[in-house]
Amino acid sequence: MAHPRFSILTPVYETPRRVLAQMLRSVRRQSFGDWELCLVDDASSAPHVAAALAAAAREDPRIRVQRRERNGGIVAASNDALAMAGGEFVALLDHDDELHPDALAQVHQALTTTPEADYAYTDEDKIVGPGIHLRPFFKPDWSPERLRTQMYTGHLSVLRRSLAVEVGGFDPEFEGSQDWDLVLKVSERARAVVHVPGVLYHWRVSATSTAARGQEAKPWAFEAGARAVQAHCERIGLQAAVELDRGHTGVYHLQPRLRAEPLVSIVIPTACQAREVRGQRQVLVNNCLRSIREHSSYENYEIVCVVDAGAPPEAVAELRELGGEQLRIVDYDQPFNFSEKINLGGAHSKGEHLLLLNDDVEVATPEWIERMAMYSSLPDVGAVGGRLLLEDGRIQHAGVRFKEGLPGHPHHGRPGDYGGYAYGVLVARNPLAVTGACLITRRELFEQLGGLDPEFPLNYNDVDYCLKLRQAGKRTVYDPDLVMLHFESSSRSSEVEEGEKRLLRERWLPLTDADPDSNPHLYRERPSPASHLALVRRSLAFGR
Repeated sequence: MAHPRFSILTPVYETPRRVLAQMLRSVRRQSFGDWELCLVDDASSAPHVAAALAAAAREDPRIRVQRRERNGGIVAASNDALAMAGGEFVALLDHDDELHPDALAQVHQALTTTPEADYAYTDEDKIVGPGIHLRPFFKPDWSPERLRTQMYTGHLSVLRRSLAVEVGGFDPEFEGSQDWDLVLKVSERARAVVHVPGVLYHWRVSATSTAARGQEAKPWAFEAGARAVQAHCERIGLQAAVELDRGHTGVYHLQPRLRAEPLVSIVIPTACQAREVRGQRQVLVNNCLRSIREHSSYENYEIVCVVDAGAPPEAVAELRELGGEQLRIVDYDQPFNFSEKINLGGAHSKGEHLLLLNDDVEVATPEWIERMAMYSSLPDVGAVGGRLLLEDGRIQHAGVRFKEGLPGHPHHGRPGDYGGYAYGVLVARNPLAVTGACLITRRELFEQLGGLDPEFPLNYNDVDYCLKLRQAGKRTVYDPDLVMLHFESSSRSSEVEEGEKRLLRERWLPLTDADPDSNPHLYRERPSPASHLALVRRSLAFGR
């Protein structure tokens, strides 16, 4: 007998009669029929559970049932279901949730398109009361950094069975977050991860579920999540301590725990211009250096300032005094070209990491360099940036988002504590680009890619560099806990030249046309109601 494409794993325990029937119906009404359903009754005492499972198995040979003599908990029952499975892939379905009728069909199509994929996940929503669909979660494409600070892939998770078994299945050490732990382990070895952008899983909200009450419902499960991510960080060599956010459900933070401090070269292009900062006239670069010297906890850095020939002598003298032995000044006597100035500074620096910094930025996070080095040291990471706030505390930058081939700052002007859709501002992510106003990259990558492109003298040079990294197989990281103040556009116009727009589109449109950090069903960073209704219509049409 041929193995099925999908084995659906469902531990069952004291499931309400109606809810259990709806879960079973949602599986049996799949438009893709090559599946088996592996049900493990974890010693339920309610007689209707065993009766309903037995009846389902009699009616459909693809439904297999096993009963535990003693209640073992979610991990034990899940491992029993995994042991029953014979499918190429296993799909995780909770006993009180439902699948969209086309869930397996769409996942099958995605896996056929990407045959090397070892993990696939879909979008989801919540079911409240008698079949009311709310709160759709339209997810981004695969984002390893986001998965470390938020279990965003969640439902529906589909994993290659052989790999799930190889990594040890469900680990009892992480009871309550066993799915997250398993996905982390599989993702560490996966050849590819696929996102299927559609609401194909319906997560039922009950009085005792985390869908309804968050961390209050199962605090132990969220603590297990922190331990699962910590174990993951240790396996991959990410030098961080994991902390649970007590104010935002399901959000975690990585605190840097570096074992060494490699030399970081901070490259700052400047004309030593002045403007008002907090009501006082300041030479911007000197304010920047002062904040670095006074507020940075990282010690092993050098500062390379590329200074325009016409800079005021008294400002340059103060700059030298502020920088001391850690400062190197490089003269620049050409027409303004931001890329050339950065490249010149990089050529005169010595650090393992190059940290590009605008002269109108001020340190607001003492461990800002540690945070950037924590991520930049990972071999698959190419560039790292953070959350930049305007002088009044509103958001200036939280990762670059593309629309019609051009980049923008999607949360610009929002309050500084704005969390974003699905906490997207508060969790680490992998946008296509971050701003060069505060960006770190490894020297070896910078030199391999030829630095910033002088064809972008004013704008988009940072975006172009990040996209070159992406093309080379490297990720860009946005760290929400790396917070800096940015007195933006204080030294030059914020207008973008048409030639730079045209060049960026011509060069990168195939890569930026569909932004992987977003979702086709989002409109202005929020779910489109029409998209959600269209995606769940077949579920509603099938009844309950």
